[in-house]
Amino acid sequence: MKDQLISKFKHRRTDAFLGRQYAHKYAFVGIGQHSLSNLYPVLHYLQVPLKWIVVTSPERARAIEAKFQGVKATANLDDVLSDPEVAAVFVAASPKAHFEIGKRVIKAGKWLFVEKPPCSNIDELRLLSAGGRTAVGLQKRYAPATMLLKRRLRKDRPTSYTLHYRTGAYPEGDALLDLFIHPLDLVTHLFGKGNLKAFSRSAGTLHLMLEHEGVTGMLELSTDYSWSSAHEQITIVARGGVYSMSQMEELTFEPRQKSVMGVPLEKVLPLRHETLQLLSRNNFAPTLPNNQVYSQGFFNEIDAFVETVEGRKATILTHPEALLPTYELIESVMSC
Repeated sequence: MKDQLISKFKHRRTDAFLGRQYAHKYAFVGIGQHSLSNLYPVLHYLQVPLKWIVVTSPERARAIEAKFQGVKATANLDDVLSDPEVAAVFVAASPKAHFEIGKRVIKAGKWLFVEKPPCSNIDELRLLSAGGRTAVGLQKRYAPATMLLKRRLRKDRPTSYTLHYRTGAYPEGDALLDLFIHPLDLVTHLFGKGNLKAFSRSAGTLHLMLEHEGVTGMLELSTDYSWSSAHEQITIVARGGVYSMSQMEELTFEPRQKSVMGVPLEKVLPLRHETLQLLSRNNFAPTLPNNQVYSQGFFNEIDAFVETVEGRKATILTHPEALLPTYELIESVMSC
């Protein structure tokens, strides 16, 4: 009986995966290290029918066709935009090119998935929202740890937080738009619109004080550390206790200790102190939920986008309109 139930469960799970078919064709612009490591593997796992890959030269296009069987490659974006079979285009090119490519995709009447940063200012962001068929690649919103944390904070009201986002030097682009957009988007996603109350800069480090509705945040955003020990952590003080999320890999909760007439009982009684592990990536079992592509949110964001394009029920968390508070913060920092 037990073996039958286990077998039935496994078959049902497999059948559900195999039953997800796609009616449309898709295209991808770009083939850099980020997309090869985080986006293409998800498309392959889901077996999304990728018809075109757009690259920068005919020579690279020939190499792509030799490597990706059954995929057409081109150095001319118009080949994709004029193809009626292509319903949606993924854009993960040079960050500076995202907006112009995105505009052309939207004008062609196709769905657009554009990696961060999608553009450089609010006016451009509003243009990308035209038609309501755009999703932005800010995957941290889709990370299981983030989604669980957001659900918990709806019930356990937060009052303050600290966030550290530390990497090494970033000479190849704009750190604020290319890197710091991630933590700024995370805090607006968790706490709502934030106002910049204090700002300081030292070399490659920004210190920000933000005020959301009922929540105060202190942020350290830095490229003065090392890529080999890059780190991101947010600690949130809520009415029920303290939450800590590290690298989107682990989420813990420390319940608030009781007090009597303002006196903390833990100072006078040998109370048990506990830290609850709400979520942690399991490095032992190599299943999909334990893969970093999943725990970091890449899988869920692409799955939600494709399901929406296919007309099935899904929720896109990164419509351009949802990013307006993030870009308002970015523009506030730029003006300092």
